[in-house]
Amino acid sequence: MPYSIDEINQMSQEAFVEAFGKIFEETPAIARQAWERRPFSDAPHLHQQMLKVVNEMDQEHQLIFIRAHPDLGSKAKMAEASVQEQTDAGLDRLTPEEYQRFQQLNQTYKDQFGFPFIIAVKNHTKDSILEAFRQRLNNSFDTEIQQALSEISQITQRRLFALVT
Repeated sequence: MPYSIDEINQMSQEAFVEAFGKIFEETPAIARQAWERRPFSDAPHLHQQMLKVVNEMDQEHQLIFIRAHPDLGSKAKMAEASVQEQTDAGLDRLTPEEYQRFQQLNQTYKDQFGFPFIIAVKNHTKDSILEAFRQRLNNSFDTEIQQALSEISQITQRRLFALVT
């Protein structure tokens, strides 16, 4: 059910976390902290305040947050929104060879950077995701942290805007 910005601004912290705690993968603490930044003028302002919570984290906590995200094409348990996003990109219909390739790239990426490869799959196809893997494996650690946070921003913006009228 979409909420108006007035309804959002009047929510208790508990109701706000219940409504928006799943926007950021397995990290309801972001919604809990963002609630304290009310009132929000509109959905972009709400998203901006949620992103500020993430950006104000030290790097150790940002890495914990990034590591809460699932591997692409994984059969592991993940948030409902992630399941839908990956389904929409066709990652639930990988051939055995494609699945193996994604698993190999996920592991290579995690071995190199220490966190999962994150990409806003709504903007991509299987092929463009594979190309992004290849390109981003050449990035530095710091560049990939920033890229992961940028991708999360795109993912969460889409999720949040679907919940706000």
